[in-house]
Amino acid sequence: QVQLVESGGGLVQPGGSLRLSCAGSGIIFSSYAMGWYRQAPGKQRELVAGISRTSITTYADSVKGRFTISRDNRKNTVSLQMNSLKPEDTAVYYCNANFGLDNRWGQGTQVTVSS
Repeated sequence: QVQLVESGGGLVQPGGSLRLSCAGSGIIFSSYAMGWYRQAPGKQRELVAGISRTSITTYADSVKGRFTISRDNRKNTVSLQMNSLKPEDTAVYYCNANFGLDNRWGQGTQVTVSS
């Protein structure tokens, strides 16, 4: 059974930091491209950051220089370090694993940036 389990969300003040983690099981983790997406109320889900099987990274323009994605294939985890958080970063953040037509999602974790 494939599972992606996110952790690390919460409430943080503007300018603060959070680190999200996603643990994968039931897949050959190193074969999958991994990504973090987010969905704010009333908005479409959007790609925040992605990391390929060979650890090539990509970021949404809105988070470049503030967020860092990384993966550890030995531990089957992908992480998102989020710094200098802004209220507009508030959303549910989802972990994604992709291998061709095989596309998997975690259950999501809430990130709220507010004073």
